[in-house]
Amino acid sequence: MPNDDLRAGRLERLAFPVGRSLTARILAVNLIPLLVLAFSLFFLDSYRRQLLDERFSLARIEAQITAEALAGATIERQEALLIQIGKEQRMRLRMYDADGALYADSFTLDEPRFTLADPTAEQSFDHMARWLDNAVNFAVRAPAAPPFVETNSEAADAWPELVRARQQGLTQIELRSAPDGTPVITAAAPVGLNGASLLTTRNAADITAAVRSARTSLMTIIAIALFMSTILSLYLASTIIEPLRRLVRASVKVRSGRERDVEVPRMDERSDEIGLLARNVSDMTAALRHRIDAVETFAADVAHEIKNPLASLRSAIESMDKVKDDDLRHQLHDVAAHDVRRIDRLVSEISEASRIDAELSRATFEMLDLGDLFANVVEAKRVRGETRDCIIELDCAATGTRVMGVPLRLEQIAQNLLDNAVSFSPEGGRILVCVARLGKNVVASVCDEGPGIPEEAHEKVFRRFHSVRPDAESFGNNSGLGLAIARTIAEAHDGALKVGSESYYTGACLELYVPAA
Repeated sequence: MPNDDLRAGRLERLAFPVGRSLTARILAVNLIPLLVLAFSLFFLDSYRRQLLDERFSLARIEAQITAEALAGATIERQEALLIQIGKEQRMRLRMYDADGALYADSFTLDEPRFTLADPTAEQSFDHMARWLDNAVNFAVRAPAAPPFVETNSEAADAWPELVRARQQGLTQIELRSAPDGTPVITAAAPVGLNGASLLTTRNAADITAAVRSARTSLMTIIAIALFMSTILSLYLASTIIEPLRRLVRASVKVRSGRERDVEVPRMDERSDEIGLLARNVSDMTAALRHRIDAVETFAADVAHEIKNPLASLRSAIESMDKVKDDDLRHQLHDVAAHDVRRIDRLVSEISEASRIDAELSRATFEMLDLGDLFANVVEAKRVRGETRDCIIELDCAATGTRVMGVPLRLEQIAQNLLDNAVSFSPEGGRILVCVARLGKNVVASVCDEGPGIPEEAHEKVFRRFHSVRPDAESFGNNSGLGLAIARTIAEAHDGALKVGSESYYTGACLELYVPAA
């Protein structure tokens, strides 16, 4: 039905609103920790700063040690040292005299030991890596190093760190950025006491490579974890959300009440909480349908049962004005009065039958002795003279007959069973009441010497308004609800009420089963 499908879709959207569904929540719970981990990429800048600080210390020590080694040495010895140190440490060393003029350069004395990379000749991967470097530096607000530009001047004044070292007599460190973004560290140190000075230059490309390698490894781990977490989250969501959606769709159709054959999925293959929920919802739906069917049947039966006395009452009242004979008018009056009492009895017992389920669902059970309860009911009937001279024999076990229940309602069962036995027993007949423990149940049986119950009617006697009364009982004095109400009370106590297969006497034997306390 299109309208039902639209309604189901609307209710499903209400049950699983976009943006707040369980799928989104599961993904968020699993992905947020990974996103927090992803922010650790920005903290790689502290790793880079640590490496630079260590390299600054190394550059300062190298410059000072080299300056001490060069102090007092001949020009030839200084040039040899510059070549050797530059080759071993892969850096450029320049010597300036007291006037600030360059007189020795390791890159001119020997082949250059490093070359600054040209960004225009790099691969696309390097472009992306440099873009990530800039993005991280921008995110952490890292101060930008000035660009490194190799000057053609041979004067010491071209290098600010060298000017400060010559003026202050202390080693100076400067950080610059090569065209490819790698750091360039220069160190200037005074050499001896004659005013000479040393400038070392190192392209610390290994620092950038180490940071990029750590970032790549971390990003790879995060990407794999993100992918696995997403897949597992979607799998988890599918095992939870889709079964819930199936239950929602089925419950919406059940709620609409138009499709009686809707089957709520039981998911017997699942042993988890969702499977348990599905089976409980399925059982609850079946019980609800059974209850609805019972209510509909009960309503139809009530209408039918009340219609008969009403028709008789109407006929009697309409005939009174037309009948002149006083005796006949008295008879019609008696019929009307009987019908009124019959209707009153029906309404009272129908009200009782309708109220009993709701009452027992809220009642608090208490411990009681079923044997004592039946003994009290039997004694009360004897005192009130409601036995029709029947001999009621009582056989109750001394122990083991305690149950959990509502005393008033269990007493109502006992009253109904004894009333039924007395009404069907011949005057002066024998009735046997037995209460004993049988396995996990306490069984109370009431047997009489009446005509008995045919096997094919063992279930019919418990139907509402089903009544086959003795000939001696006046018509309309019984509504046919007594045994139906008694069975409802028994089932509300997790017990049962049924016709026994064997009787101590020739008549019927009704057995009440209640779980033992």
